[in-house]
Amino acid sequence: MSDALLELTDLSIKFGGLKAVDGLTMSVPEGALYGLIGPNGAGKTTVFNMLTGVYTPTRGSINFPGQSLLGLKPHEISKLGLARTFQNIRLFKRLSVLDNTMIPAYQHSQTNMLDVILQTERFQKEDKELKDKAIAILNLFGLDSSKHDLASSLPYGSQRKLEIVRALMSRPRMILLDEPAAGMNHAETDILMKLIDQVRTSFGVAILLIEHDMKLVMGICEKIFVLDYGLKIAEGPASAVRNSPKVIEAYLGVDQELSP
Repeated sequence: MSDALLELTDLSIKFGGLKAVDGLTMSVPEGALYGLIGPNGAGKTTVFNMLTGVYTPTRGSINFPGQSLLGLKPHEISKLGLARTFQNIRLFKRLSVLDNTMIPAYQHSQTNMLDVILQTERFQKEDKELKDKAIAILNLFGLDSSKHDLASSLPYGSQRKLEIVRALMSRPRMILLDEPAAGMNHAETDILMKLIDQVRTSFGVAILLIEHDMKLVMGICEKIFVLDYGLKIAEGPASAVRNSPKVIEAYLGVDQELSP
């Protein structure tokens, strides 16, 4: 039996006559920091959507950790410990930063509706514990001073960070990051690189990220999977992927090395 935290075997999906992902097999061990890259339209976000129950695969299996995710709803998958962020930011923009942070944690709540209505001691104790945890994580991300601000008032880069904070509050064993550096400048991306590695180390979570910023991917990922037209064309450490003729052709169509 595999000791992988996440394991995909022959994962495929078709939309009409289009094979968006075709026969993808890959595994991610506990605590790993891996990348999933490829040109636009390669099928990367489609993979994430299958992993999180948004799409149902046409063929293949998804096991996390050792349990099939096929047929489970997104909230059931999240409760098992597989969290994600999105390519397009999806915050509750009319709620505060702190409220956004706490909402994902309630899926593990031990209190019920009656506790909430009566404001029982059990509810107040749990709510304080969640609030303290949320503030501690916001502090780690440099967002604690904005905890009472509306999420919509945060700068773009901070909204990206808040999405990662929310994912962490769901008590994940693994986080899927969908283009976390999208829209960020070079300085913000450099900070994000260090933050992602710190998240993996401090929280003991595995991370699989989709990203177009090659500096970020090549700089922090231990292993990289490359998709092109739904097919896996390469996998390995950054040095091997960067020099793979198939990867260079998929990205550039010419014989030159991908810039780190």
